[in-house]
Parts: sequence; structure tokens; C-alpha cells
Amino acid sequence: MNAADIRPAAPAEQTQSPFDLFLIFVGANVVATTFQVGASVATTFTLARTMVLIGVGSVAGAALVAALAPLGPRLRVPSVIAARPALGIAGASLVACVLYISNFAWIALNNVIAASACARVGARWIGAIGGSPTAWAVALGLLATVIVWRGPRAVARADRVAVPLMVIVAAALSVACWRAPGAADAAAAGPAAAVPWSRGLDVVVGYQVSWILMFADYSRYTRSERGSALAVFLGLALTSAWLMPLGAIAARVAGSSDPGAMLDALGLGTAGAVLLALATVTTNFVNIYMSSLAWKSLTPRAGDAAVIWSIGITGTALGAVPGVWLEQFTNFMVILGAFLVPVGGVLVAHYYVRRVRVNEALIAELYDETGAFRGVSIAGVGAWAAGAAAFFAAGSIGGTIPALAASVVVYLALLRVWPPG
Repeated sequence: MNAADIRPAAPAEQTQSPFDLFLIFVGANVVATTFQVGASVATTFTLARTMVLIGVGSVAGAALVAALAPLGPRLRVPSVIAARPALGIAGASLVACVLYISNFAWIALNNVIAASACARVGARWIGAIGGSPTAWAVALGLLATVIVWRGPRAVARADRVAVPLMVIVAAALSVACWRAPGAADAAAAGPAAAVPWSRGLDVVVGYQVSWILMFADYSRYTRSERGSALAVFLGLALTSAWLMPLGAIAARVAGSSDPGAMLDALGLGTAGAVLLALATVTTNFVNIYMSSLAWKSLTPRAGDAAVIWSIGITGTALGAVPGVWLEQFTNFMVILGAFLVPVGGVLVAHYYVRRVRVNEALIAELYDETGAFRGVSIAGVGAWAAGAAAFFAAGSIGGTIPALAASVVVYLALLRVWPPG
């Protein structure tokens, strides 16, 4: 898979098995930010309520992404291209911009979370230089960028080493959380603040739905539509239902949502730092890949190396300011949910409620900037905006369901006035 290839996958290229697709999403979601979501929710709610929110939100968010995964085998194009019939080519470019910009934040967040743990370990082993979170954040960001720049084979070799180690250390983290001294007392402790439960649900769903803009990027190389949906659902739901509770327990035991403090409280300072570092590098492979596809959809003639390095360096530079990202983590999840849940609603309405027929002529039309999908689809972009407005207007009752419902209803209503094309 070329990290900047936006052309349709040929039927002969659809050789990826559903199990391979499952592993891709597992590798992408076994990451520091998944662990951190559980920690951020646990500082606001009781542990029991946190577990319920994680369970419901993990399944609901994964289901929305999985519902769109069959469009990959069906259309054989990247997600930003698949969005063109519903939003218009110019409207889909707005989605590409959101994806491109938000991935800078994801790269920075991953680097910052891992750097927090690595710096504590580095300070003990190396001294002041090894204890700099900024230095670790920059080093991890550049490492991921170099590997992606070297090409798919380099990424594959890195994953072969990193993923087994991640699984081993994650298993050790699971054991440490359940055996941690004070875990029972932490579970019985009350919430830190009075916040509506719907806010916590929006955070978990927003995190899961942050993967929605890669619904077809990898599944287009798989032939089975049903297998793709199941692989994506299980890959996202199972990993979130595993790692988020660990983050919640660790935050309760440590009395802090700081990644380094949580791992120290569990007695896994060095091993935990290894896990977060490896997870950061492997997940940033995916972030750079997604941003590359988004950028190439906007400027197809851009060189692959320039695209990869611009993304990697920008995300790395943003991660050099550690404090801001962890402080705004929860707000970032909510904002992502507000922008991305309505996109999912519009695409579900377009491809499933309307039952659009897919053929080679439609696929060719997706790349014709003077064809039927040129410009902005008023119905699609209008429904996207309506869904985002509904998310924020819902306030204390939670924005996920209102945003999804509003985007579907408004899109179908506006189609009567402004049909696509």
C-alpha cells in the first residue's frame, strides 16, 4: 500500500484477508491515546460508571465506523474519495482538510503521552537529558516519519518487531492494573466532578469515531464486505474495551491522569514506557498514511516524500509543547465527535438509506472534477453542518445521537430540493 496512492484499487489487488484488516485496526487502536481516554473519563466519573460508558461508547463508535467499512470493498477507493458523491468534490475536500489538520493533533498527542512515560524512565537512567519530555516527543515523531518515508517494507518490518512486543507488555499492564495496591480503594472512590454521563459518552464515542475517515482506506484491499465490517468493528471495539478500562484503573490508583505517573503507580515505569513508545510509533504510521491520502486528494501532483515529511515534522513540532495537549485532551475528543459523527450520518444516509448502486462508471466519476460531483453538494454539506450544530446544541443530553439523527434527516430532506449532481 502506497501511503499517498489515491487511485482505485484494482480487483486483483483485493487480496487482503479480513483477519489482516482486523490486525491493522488492532495495531492502530493499541495506542497511548486509547489508554488515555479511560484515564480522562475516570477522573470525572465513578469507576463503575466509567466502565459502563467505555463499554457503550466503544461499541457504538466502532459500529458507526464498521457500518461504512463495506464501502471500501465496494468502491475500492480511499475514504476521502468515497465521500465525494455525498458531499461533492469540493465538499469532500473540506473533510480532507479536517482529516489532514486533525492528524497533526493526533501525532502530537501520541508523542506527548509516550514522552511523559519515557522522560520519567530516562531521568532515572540517563539524567537531565533523558528526562526531557520535549526531546522524547521530538525523537519519537522523527522516528515514525523516517520509517514511513523509507516505504511500506520498512513499516512492515517495524510492525513485525513492535506489535508482538506491544501485546506482551499490554498483557503485563493488564495484570499490573488488577493487582495494583489500592485498586480496590480507587474503585470505591467517588467522582472528581459532577458532569453529565452523556459528556463521558461523547468523549468515548468521539474517540472511536475519530477513525471514521479511514473506513475505506484499508478495507478497499479486502474483497469481502461483510468480513470488512466485522474486522473493523472487532478491531476497534475489543481494543478499546481492553485498554480504556486499564487507563481508568491506572488513573484511579495514581490519583492522576499523567501517563508517566500512572505507569509508575503500577510499577511498570520502564515496561510501560516501552509500550507507549512502540504504540506511538506504529500508530503514527497510520496517522501519516491517512494525512498523505487526504493531502494527495487535494493536490494529486504533490511528491510523496514532501507530503510525508511535511506531515511528520509538523506533528512532531506541535508535540514539542507537551502540557497543552494533555490539558485539552477531553475537549479535543468532544470537538472531533461534533465534526465526524455527522459525516458518518451523511454517508450512511447516502449509501444505505438511498441504496446507491455502485459500478465502474460511478467509480470513474469520483475522479472527474468537471463531472456530476463537482463543487459542493448543498444537501451533504448542509446536513454535515446541521449535525455539528445539533451535537453542540444537545449539551447535557449528549451530542452523539442528536448529531447522527440530524445529519441523516437533514440530508434526506435537502436531497428533495438539491439532488446530487
